[in-house]
Amino acid sequence: MNDARTANAGRPRSSLAVGLALLAACVGLFLVWQTISSLLIVFAAVLFAAFLDAVARTLARVLPLGRAWLLTLVLLVLVALTGLGLAWGTGKLPEQTRLLLKVMDSQLDVLQEHLMAYGVDLLGPEWGRDFAQWLFSDQGRFLSHARLVLGGASTVLTGALVIVFLGILFAFDPTSHRESIVMLVRLSYRNRTRAVMDEMGKVLRFWFVGLLVRITLMTLCVWLALYLIGLPGPFVLGLQAGLSNFVPYLGPIVAAIPIALVAMPIGGSLMIWAVVIYTIIQSIEGYVIGPLIQRQAVEIPPAWTLVAIVLLGALFGVMGIALAMPLVAVGRVAIVRFYIEDYLGGSHVQRPRETVSPVATNQLEA
Repeated sequence: MNDARTANAGRPRSSLAVGLALLAACVGLFLVWQTISSLLIVFAAVLFAAFLDAVARTLARVLPLGRAWLLTLVLLVLVALTGLGLAWGTGKLPEQTRLLLKVMDSQLDVLQEHLMAYGVDLLGPEWGRDFAQWLFSDQGRFLSHARLVLGGASTVLTGALVIVFLGILFAFDPTSHRESIVMLVRLSYRNRTRAVMDEMGKVLRFWFVGLLVRITLMTLCVWLALYLIGLPGPFVLGLQAGLSNFVPYLGPIVAAIPIALVAMPIGGSLMIWAVVIYTIIQSIEGYVIGPLIQRQAVEIPPAWTLVAIVLLGALFGVMGIALAMPLVAVGRVAIVRFYIEDYLGGSHVQRPRETVSPVATNQLEA
């Protein structure tokens, strides 16, 4: 009788606990949704900290210095390179960008005329062309949009500063920040949480460093190739081709459009050469160099990568597109370790490799 009363008394308590847990989960999801933009900025800071950590770990192999001194050296080098880049780019990039925008404007007009000849009004009468005039020449229109431009610039600058300073704080003291999260889980599960978080950090380091190497190589190769064939604005075109690697699969395809538009007025043969050369460089980078550089990082199926880019881009704009790949990589580690291995009690199965039967092997050897 006493056991029955105890069980009946425990049921309301358990139901109350489940209800409170669901309420807390709903409130947490609501708060996450309301602050998702800030959380993406924090994640970008973590990504920047992973990059600083990766460079410091590499320098530690050749320089017998402490971690704090290595990070300080890395920051000084980054500041120097940024200053040199701004000093060089301030004098050349605006002029090249203005030239390329004017060329693309004129070629889009030609494309629109050709389409209209076949009765296809693809771009529409008010499709917002003449970007160069909007940005540089039409002062009245520029001043009318000055408030929007300044507001967007201030938002971007503020986000960049937050990312940089948070990333520096995370990089100089990663253990304390990690432990502040680990202490929220049960004592018996803290070692597992630390191991998984360390694995996430390793994935972020390999991904970010590999991406920077790919962007640099792509920018230099396309810049040199377009310069040798005589295309105007080769550095800007090479830079946008390199930055397109932020968006896998779709980015390199979109990056070919400005190259084709700039090459069109010079001649059909040059346009073909420019597109073919860009395709060859992109293919070598995407199928050979890229996998070699990022072979240590997690492999994500292309379909899920594109789904993540589309969904995060639709929900959170440019920031979602830029952070889609590392978010998917970190999320994959969390799902595999915490859900598949710990909760389901299974093991992560790698992609099966093609096997060759012993008979086929003997035939090949023969």
